[in-house]
Amino acid sequence: MNTVRVRSVGLAELKLFGRNRSAMFSALAVPLIIAAAVSTSGITDSGGASAAALVVTSLLGYVLLAAVYYNLVATYVSRREELVLKRLRAGELSDAAILTGIAAPMVVVATAQMVVFAGAGAILLGLPVPVNLPLLLLGVAGGVVVFVLLAAVSAVFTKTAESAQVTTMPVLLGCLIGSMLYPVLDDAPGVVSAVLRAMPLSPVVDLMRLGWLGTTGEAAPLGFAAVLGDALLPAAILVAWIAALLIAVRRSFRWEPRR
Repeated sequence: MNTVRVRSVGLAELKLFGRNRSAMFSALAVPLIIAAAVSTSGITDSGGASAAALVVTSLLGYVLLAAVYYNLVATYVSRREELVLKRLRAGELSDAAILTGIAAPMVVVATAQMVVFAGAGAILLGLPVPVNLPLLLLGVAGGVVVFVLLAAVSAVFTKTAESAQVTTMPVLLGCLIGSMLYPVLDDAPGVVSAVLRAMPLSPVVDLMRLGWLGTTGEAAPLGFAAVLGDALLPAAILVAWIAALLIAVRRSFRWEPRR
């Protein structure tokens, strides 16, 4: 993959992204509003640092949904309908380079938001030092890859950039509900817990929580090495999602409008 050409596409997309007020709002303002509301609500007072870390990792997952997935679906569709994808594909760029370059601004924005959230959590909420930093970063990186690919797949079923508000809703709701509910549904049937745990965001949040706290909230915290055993299942789910989505993108992604 030619990094110079990818960077050129990314810079062009970043300029366009800066001109899109709705995209800027959903990517930048909404997560910050949520963070401010959480910090002043007292929701973490009773649980201390552990509860705060659980909330912050949920916010990091929301960043992936808002800044990466939702905005990128609309962007891919818009570039397809404007024939930008078709023109780029006629040049020397590979398919992977085109999709990566277009996704780069959203990934940069999401990464910056996560750093701010993590820093603010450490300073304002007294979050502990991560138990296993590589595992935490693995969850972030894996989440970025999954939601970039999922955005490309969702773009196949989205006719216009405006209709992305509708076509992305099942994924947004499913991911949010899955990642929030399954850890606390102790009495739920096994199949329900399994489905919620297999949603795309759930393994990402699990890896981030294991890397930060040494637990997903279901058991006592573990150390640097011991936590790796608990990380095997969410890591396997994440890898399965990436593999399945790669196949789906290669087979079904549309590079030009249907006439």
